[in-house]
Amino acid sequence: MKPLTIGQHTVPYPLIQGGMGVRVSAAGLAGAVAKCGGIGLIATAGLALNSDHYSGRNFFEADLLALKDELRKAYAIAPDGVIGTNCMVAVTNYDDVVRASCEGGAKLIVSGAGLPLNLPALTADYPDVALVPIVSSVKAAELIARKWHKAYKRLPDAVVVEDPDTAGGHLGEKIENIGSGDYDQYETVRGVKAYFRDEWQHDLPVIAAGGIWDRVDLEYALEQGADGVQMASRFVCTEECDADPAFKQAYLDCRQEDIGLIMSPAGLPGRAIKGNIEQIRAHDIDGEIRCPSGCLKKCAYKAGQERFCIVHALDRAQKGDRDSGLIFCGSNAWKSERIVTVADIFQELFGPA
Repeated sequence: MKPLTIGQHTVPYPLIQGGMGVRVSAAGLAGAVAKCGGIGLIATAGLALNSDHYSGRNFFEADLLALKDELRKAYAIAPDGVIGTNCMVAVTNYDDVVRASCEGGAKLIVSGAGLPLNLPALTADYPDVALVPIVSSVKAAELIARKWHKAYKRLPDAVVVEDPDTAGGHLGEKIENIGSGDYDQYETVRGVKAYFRDEWQHDLPVIAAGGIWDRVDLEYALEQGADGVQMASRFVCTEECDADPAFKQAYLDCRQEDIGLIMSPAGLPGRAIKGNIEQIRAHDIDGEIRCPSGCLKKCAYKAGQERFCIVHALDRAQKGDRDSGLIFCGSNAWKSERIVTVADIFQELFGPA
């Protein structure tokens, strides 16, 4: 398999570890993946929580300090590795998080949960930072390319094509369209690649994300035109994953039928282990909790106490609360069988057949 080059950064293996918040993919996991020769991503959402910087009243200040802490710790694990961040457009402090990622040494920024239309402006002082939007359609890639080129004379360094039918966490598709059978991920991969080649004479890497679990999936993605893959759920049941052992055990315990769609207070559908949604709502609604951080630009919980507080539900899960915590996962999380190391997964994916 060919190495993967995104912008000025090359790794031996064509793999990006997907961002998983809150603190499921932090320094420990991102550093381990980078050390093994992939690209490690720190999920930036909600890092203030469970950090030494958070007093309960300084969410946004603590968020940036905690992000820089995680980048430092990740580079301590993989000093020469390629480590980046996953930044959600939907968060209130998106601009500041992107800037803090650059200041902290992130080598690339992968950005979704909305269209990152102003990302080049935020990173203008850091031209070596590679910019990688997440899309689920050729149309979204076209919108980003036209905006970036017109306003900033810049095009993406790579594009992640996320399959809403299989990916975990927040999904960039209307909930009624997910699982309809109409979406063809690899047709989209090839379409995005052809668009940049034909319209812009720009041969950029296109990364397939969602539903990729093992070597067969990886090789199929590459055969279908992807230049690499993004894998997230596969890395949860590793020793290096930053989540509590109880979070990992939820993956080991879940069945295929336990995984499904929820509606996030962010206004986006998401894929999760869904059996405890009523308990999550009861914790945050019946308990009369009020918006503690204002972390999202648009949030049904912040606006009217609808659904639940997603950042705190994710934080509780990461800490091991399986009763009132939200556990995001991809459609193949049920395939988890045991706790392994990141190196074990790389050996399976890239070692001798």
